[in-house]
Amino acid sequence: MSTSTPTVEAEAMPRSPREFLARFTQGEFGSLRVLITLAVIWIIFAIANDRFLTAINLTNLTLQIAGIGLISVGVVLVLLLGEIDLSVGIVSGLCAAIMAVLNVKHGWPAVPAIAAGLVAGILIGAFQGFVHTRFGIPSFVVTLAGLLGWQGVLLWVLGDTGTINLTAPLIVDLAGTFFSDVVGWIIAVALIVAYAAIALSGRIGRVRAGLEAPPVGAIVFRIVLVAVPVLVTVWIVNQDRGLPLALVILVGFVIAFDYLTRRTRFGRHIYAVGGNEEAARRAGINTAAVRTVVFSLASLMAACGGIMLASRLLAVNQSSGGSDLLLLAIAGPVIAGTSLFGGRGTVWSALLGALVIGSISNGMDLLALSSDVKFMVTGAVLLLAVIVDSLTSSRRRRAGRV
Repeated sequence: MSTSTPTVEAEAMPRSPREFLARFTQGEFGSLRVLITLAVIWIIFAIANDRFLTAINLTNLTLQIAGIGLISVGVVLVLLLGEIDLSVGIVSGLCAAIMAVLNVKHGWPAVPAIAAGLVAGILIGAFQGFVHTRFGIPSFVVTLAGLLGWQGVLLWVLGDTGTINLTAPLIVDLAGTFFSDVVGWIIAVALIVAYAAIALSGRIGRVRAGLEAPPVGAIVFRIVLVAVPVLVTVWIVNQDRGLPLALVILVGFVIAFDYLTRRTRFGRHIYAVGGNEEAARRAGINTAAVRTVVFSLASLMAACGGIMLASRLLAVNQSSGGSDLLLLAIAGPVIAGTSLFGGRGTVWSALLGALVIGSISNGMDLLALSSDVKFMVTGAVLLLAVIVDSLTSSRRRRAGRV
C-alpha cells in the first residue's frame, strides 16, 4: 500500500527551494505543473488571437468544460483504483436521453426526470462494478462491453424520434443561468472562506493528534493561491454575463468529491486499493465493495455530465455521449497529473484537466484549425502528459518515494 497519499503530500511542505525542485521533478505538486502548462497555453493562444482572453470567450470556456469536467470527476475515482471506465461517455448520453424521453414524451416534471437519469447512472455503474468484481473480469473489458451495449440502449430509448429538443425551464437553466455580479462575489468569498476553514481545521486536527502539521505560513500561502484565481475568475465573468451556474455546479462537485477522497475513511480506502490491493485486503478493507461503489459514482457523475451537456445543447440525440467525449473526459485528469497506475492524484485534476483540454479546443476553434489538426494536437498533449508521468514516477521510485 502506498504510504504517500496526496493527503500526506499536501501537508508535507518542502523545507528549502532545493527540496521543492527535487520533489517537483519527481511528480509532486502536480497542480502547480498544470497551472504552468495552462498559463503557457493561454499565452500562446492570446498571442495568436486577441479574442482568446476576452470575457465573453472565457465565459464560453467555462460553459464548454462544465459537462466534461463533471464526467472527469468520476473518471478520477476510477483512475485512483488503477482501473479504467470506457463507458462513461455513452452512459452520459444514455442518462440524458432517459431524462429527455421522460420529460418530453411522457410529461414527467423536470425534477423526477433528472432524478431518473441520475438513478439510471448509479444502477449502470453498480452493474458494471458487480460484474468486474464478482467474476474478476478486467474493467477494461467490462466497460468496453458497456460502451457497445449502452449505445444500443440509447438508440432504443430514443426510438424513431432521433432528436429530442429540451424546453423545460429547470433543465435548460442548468447551463443557461448566470448570477448577478453581487451574487458572484458572495459565492467567491464563501468558497474562499470554506477552503480556509477546511485547511485550518485540518491543521488543528493534525496538531491535536500529535502529527506533523504544516506551518501557518504555508496554509496562508495555499489560501492565497486559491483566493487569487477564484477572485480573478469572478471578475472576468462579471465583465460578460456573470458567474455561470454550470461552473458553480462543477466546482461544487469537485469540492465535495475532494473532501470525500481526502477526508473520509472511504476515500482513504480508494487510495489504498489503488496503491496496493493485496495490502488493502489484508488490512481488512472490502476491496470489492470499494470498487463497486467507485464505478457507481463514476457512472453517476457521467449522468450529471450528460444532463449538463444536454442542457447546454438544448437537445439529446443519437450522437449524445459519442464522438471524442470519452477520450477527452479521460485525457483531462491524466494530463492534470492523475496516475494511470492508481493510488496517485486528486479530484482537482478533473477541473484542471478540463481547463487544459477546453483551452486547447477553444483556442484552436478561434484559429479555425481543421479537425485533423485538433485531434493530432490533443493526442500529442496527452502522450506528453503520460510520458512526463512515467518519468516522474521513475524518479520518485529511485528517490524512495513510492
